[in-house]
Amino acid sequence: MRTLRILFTSAGRRVELINCFREAAEKQGFHAEIHACDLMPELSAACLSADISFAVPRCTDPGYVTSLLDYCSYARIDLLVPTIDTELEQLAHARSQFAQIGTEVHISSPATIDIVRDKELTVEVLRAMGVPVPRTSRIEKMANGDGCWEGPFFVKPVAGSASRGIAVLEGPHQIRNDYEEPMLAQELLRGDEYTVNIYLSDDGVLLSAVPHRRLSIRAGEVEKGRTVRETRFIEIAEKVAKALPGARGALCFQLIDDPSRGPCVFEINARFGGGYPLADRAGGRFAESLIARLAGRGECATMDWREDVVMLRYDSAIFHDRP
Repeated sequence: MRTLRILFTSAGRRVELINCFREAAEKQGFHAEIHACDLMPELSAACLSADISFAVPRCTDPGYVTSLLDYCSYARIDLLVPTIDTELEQLAHARSQFAQIGTEVHISSPATIDIVRDKELTVEVLRAMGVPVPRTSRIEKMANGDGCWEGPFFVKPVAGSASRGIAVLEGPHQIRNDYEEPMLAQELLRGDEYTVNIYLSDDGVLLSAVPHRRLSIRAGEVEKGRTVRETRFIEIAEKVAKALPGARGALCFQLIDDPSRGPCVFEINARFGGGYPLADRAGGRFAESLIARLAGRGECATMDWREDVVMLRYDSAIFHDRP
């Protein structure tokens, strides 16, 4: 059985994602040798569950990509899987450098990363493709009375992630004047919230879309979820895929099914999302498809997945003695 060396960057708590890849590799006839890195790997559950782990600078550090290139060359890494938004831009621009040393980076094009990392641009691009999106305005316009609605509304960073900096305001009178970064105002949608995990072929064709209802959320990630086969959401997924130039592999987006407005997309992540293990268990086969592609085989991500699969996350622990 050939060994497939997979590196998860900014691994953090992604133990479930690592397990998905271990199982996917086995199904494709490989032994997965899991490598993981983080700023402090001794405090990362995913790093401790990996076969090999190591420390790296912060992903915003100028030497971050160089450290990964050196390691991938030394360890002969076949596949690099990023897990957080803030490392995507650097890795997207360095994809060809990794390819030269034999490492495939699971990443969409820089153009797609630029879109999804700018929430204002995301809304503009999706709206142009006919994707339903919430009303959105720069916070300064709302504060000056130039917004097209009074409230209530969300405020959120233009380049935010993991629910950082989000707040609900009742009206423009509650807008602060000391935000530390560019902020958006976005209408407050009501209704059930969903994530749609999607997988695109290397030429941008949507192969799978697996929606799940977010029954409970903790720290911005789904804690309890249930897969639903909702035709409207899958149709939206087709439009999202067409709106993103050079999107490939696994992505996910969030929407709220507002009783008066219908489903509106408000967030896209161009990576494996925190709730991907639910799509994997339901039969979406994203990780397996990525490994099959890497091996030069036909991709196997599919629309033939199971509805009403429920994920209930719980706290566990990994113990180790300090060296």
